[in-house]
Amino acid sequence: MASPEQRQQHRQDPTQYEPLLGQTGDVGHLKEDGIYRNLFTGTAAIAQAGVLIVQAALILQPTTTSTPRTKLLGTKVHYVLQSISILAFLSGLIIIEINKGDHPRFTSFHGVVGLITYISIVLQALVGVIQYFFPAQILGSVGRGKQIYKYHRLSGYALLVLELVAVLAATQTTYNVNILKIPFYPVAGAGLLLLVGVGSRVQRQKLGL
Repeated sequence: MASPEQRQQHRQDPTQYEPLLGQTGDVGHLKEDGIYRNLFTGTAAIAQAGVLIVQAALILQPTTTSTPRTKLLGTKVHYVLQSISILAFLSGLIIIEINKGDHPRFTSFHGVVGLITYISIVLQALVGVIQYFFPAQILGSVGRGKQIYKYHRLSGYALLVLELVAVLAATQTTYNVNILKIPFYPVAGAGLLLLVGVGSRVQRQKLGL
């Protein structure tokens, strides 16, 4: 592992490897570092946390030919991944609130859509927990819990689209336009590919279509 002095020297040497967000050396990889360090430096952890919500959906696609044991495992993995992603979302919200300080909230389209998205995420998570873990206690029976599975799936896919809209809206905020300068179209293209990848595995019968 490289020493702090080595990293500081690496940071001071301007190179072609300067990251998009940050300065040269912020996510530098020295020869003393292990390759796995790349998974955790800079914004890597944040990026992977965001991907978890997609992985949580993919783990349940498809389930038609799965055994009960496989379905149970898929549900548990789905629950764990979604829990981690929700914690990541909430951490992001806390950071944003701290950085906002006394500045007004929800003045942009991104802010409004973001608020709606956060509320939807919490509601989606609550429904998922209730329908699977507490159907008899809250809904009256396990059967009633199963009856809302398809609606949970539908709202989950709709929520994914809403989250992508919030991300796209972020590229039009004053902070991004003036400072980060993350372009709209590459983000839109990535979002489209994501929707195609997830959408192509949607099973119509699972949605009652």
